[in-house]
Amino acid sequence: MELVLFIVFGLLALIGAFGVLISQKPVHSALFLLLNFVMLGFLYLVLGAQFLAASQLIVYAGAIVVLFLFVIMLIGSDTVGDFVAKGRTLSRYLSIILGVLFLAGVGYAVGARAFPPAAGAPDFGTTEAAGKVLFTQFLVPFELVSILLLVAMIGAIVLAHGVWPAPSRRPRE
Repeated sequence: MELVLFIVFGLLALIGAFGVLISQKPVHSALFLLLNFVMLGFLYLVLGAQFLAASQLIVYAGAIVVLFLFVIMLIGSDTVGDFVAKGRTLSRYLSIILGVLFLAGVGYAVGARAFPPAAGAPDFGTTEAAGKVLFTQFLVPFELVSILLLVAMIGAIVLAHGVWPAPSRRPRE
């Protein structure tokens, strides 16, 4: 049953990826990207990596695609479509060719059983295993990233607020 689910979710992820490549409208491309991210999250679930699946769905499918859609809606989808369509046909065909070559390589590797199952890692991808590694081995980088995100958030708030008004200088009476 796992193999059937893996094949179905993998095919749907590939359909989403090809939809991103061949879609003419940016909103449709973003929605195909959402399909791809959701299917990758389901693939993580099939592989037993619950934490990675939740992170994939929350961060990528939830936040990144919504951000893309906001940007598309802010600058207008007609503008984005015109920008992407001009002079991009060669890179589009090249990306499709490279994608097919990549899929052929992955198919060969899977067919040749080049990836044996990892022994001794039954809790890979679980929340407990990720937490242990994150808060023991990678504690300092984790805290540095949290400080960097805090500074970026404060900077975004300051920039979004706009120009600060100058203090009023009324003559004293």
